[in-house]
Amino acid sequence: MLEVRSQEQLRAVADPTRRRILSLLRVRAASTTELAEALGQPKGTAGHHVKVLEEAKLIRVVRTRKVRAMTESYYGRLARLYRIVADDSEPYDPAGMGALMLRQAADEVAPDAGKEDDPSSLVVVHARVSNGDARRFAQRLEELASDFQSYDDDDGRVFGFVAGVYATDLRDLPKKKRKAKKR
Repeated sequence: MLEVRSQEQLRAVADPTRRRILSLLRVRAASTTELAEALGQPKGTAGHHVKVLEEAKLIRVVRTRKVRAMTESYYGRLARLYRIVADDSEPYDPAGMGALMLRQAADEVAPDAGKEDDPSSLVVVHARVSNGDARRFAQRLEELASDFQSYDDDDGRVFGFVAGVYATDLRDLPKKKRKAKKR
């Protein structure tokens, strides 16, 4: 797991194309040409995003090969799981980052999700828990995300996994006033 905390790293993962590149690299290393094809973007555009991710130390060159007179680089992730961490020394907008990640997940949901034999499931719940319990749930989610990401079935469909434990500003209903019993 790599903790994403510097401004450079946070700016890098804030871009949807760069998050898509990180997602594509979850299975194997890829060249800029392969990434451009998968993204449906020009090679120069994909190359720019790869450079930003590399400079932010989120990906690195894992191998090279000669292609005609050029050297082609293959990029891989530095970690299987990236965890965004609020750092007091850097300005950080967790709500904005959460919104970006949820927007990406919403944009990726396939039109046929949830139909027929599709096992997709989306849930949002709230509970009043202690900070310690919230930390334990967050750790379990990170372990579950890592486990989910470790699956690699070449014949399977690509599924997304989005989960989070986050503080809210939601309020409870006011407590009901109890009527005094008559004696």
